[in-house]
Amino acid sequence: MASACAASIPGLPKYRVVSRFAPSEKPGMPGPFPGQAVRVHSEKSVDTATHQVNQRVVGEMLSRGMRSLTGAKHERDAWANFFNADDVVGIKVNCSGAPNIFSAREVVGSIVRNLTALGIPAGRIYIYERFRDQLTSVHYDRVLPVGINIFAAEGTRGSSASYDPKTYVETNFFGEDDTRSNMIRLVTERFTKIINVPNMKDHGAAGVTGCLKNIAYGDFSNVARSHSREKTNTLSFIGTLASVEPLRSRTVLQIMDGLRGVWHGGPFSENPKFRFYPKTIVFGTDPVAIDRLLLDVIENKRKAEGALSIWDRSMGAIKPGSKDPRFNNFIREPGHIEFAGRMGLGVYDLSQIAVTEIEV
Repeated sequence: MASACAASIPGLPKYRVVSRFAPSEKPGMPGPFPGQAVRVHSEKSVDTATHQVNQRVVGEMLSRGMRSLTGAKHERDAWANFFNADDVVGIKVNCSGAPNIFSAREVVGSIVRNLTALGIPAGRIYIYERFRDQLTSVHYDRVLPVGINIFAAEGTRGSSASYDPKTYVETNFFGEDDTRSNMIRLVTERFTKIINVPNMKDHGAAGVTGCLKNIAYGDFSNVARSHSREKTNTLSFIGTLASVEPLRSRTVLQIMDGLRGVWHGGPFSENPKFRFYPKTIVFGTDPVAIDRLLLDVIENKRKAEGALSIWDRSMGAIKPGSKDPRFNNFIREPGHIEFAGRMGLGVYDLSQIAVTEIEV
C-alpha cells in the first residue's frame, strides 16, 4: 500500500509498502507516552578530557529516567512496564560514528542488566546493527554477560541473507536498479520487543539522525540510495520506513544516548572538533517528540559554532564533498520529523510536548 501522507504532498516519491503484519491497535510508536520525554542530565556522566563515560552515574541516570517515565517507584517495575521474561528483545544501537561516537557500552550494558533482572535469558537479548565492521569496532562483548547475541545484518556490505524478502518498501528515487528496501529478518521473525538507542547527531541529508532515522535506516537494507547529488528523499522515506509493521508495533522504548554527540559531519565522527558532550539521556516512547527536542540541541550547538543552520535549504550553500560547517552536502530535510508526526508516529508540536528535566 502507498503512504497516504506521502501521497498528499505533490512531488514526493510514491511508496509501495509490502508487509504480512497487521497494524497493532496499540503500536509501540508513539506508544503509551505520546508527547512526553524525560531528559536526564549529569555533568559527572562523561569526562570530556578522556572521553570516558562513568558507568555508575549512567546506571543512576537510567534508573531515574525510567522511573520518571513510567511513574514506577522501583527500577524493576519501570522496566516491567514494557518487558517480561517471555520476550525476545532487540536493542537497536547506532554504530555509524564508531569507534568514536556510538551507543555507549555503559548505556547498553545497563539496559541489558535491567532486562536480565526481569528474567529474560541472555540468549533472548540481541544487540544489533546493520554493518559488522561498525558493530565489532565497539566491542560490546567486553561489557555484556556471556550469551548475549551481538548481530550484524550485513557481514559484507550489500549482502541480503539477513533481510526479509516478504517485508519491504519499494520506490524508485533516481532510476536505481534495486528499488526495494527490505526489513531485517530478526524484526519480523524473532523479536517481540525492540529498544531504540540512537545518539544525538547531525546528519548531512536528514538534518539530524535521532530516534526516527536510527530505527528506520537501521532496520532496512538499501537505504543510502535515497540521496544523490544535492537531492535527498529523507523527508518522506524515514517516516515511511519507521511506520512499517512489525517494526512500528515492536519498537516500544526510545532511549536516546546523548552523553556524547556530533554537531557536524554526522552520522560519522571522523573529526574530533565536531564532537560535543550534551551529557544527557532522553527517555520516552514517542520518537517524534524526542527528535523534535534533538533538532533544537543540534541547531543551537551549530549556531554557537558559527555553522550553517540545519534549516538552510539554499542551493548557494551546497558544496558536495565539503566538510566545512558553513556548507551543506545535500539540501537537508529536518522536516522528516514533522512528516513522521503527520503519519501518526508521534507529537511534533513543541507546545504539546511535556518534558521532565532531571539532574543527577
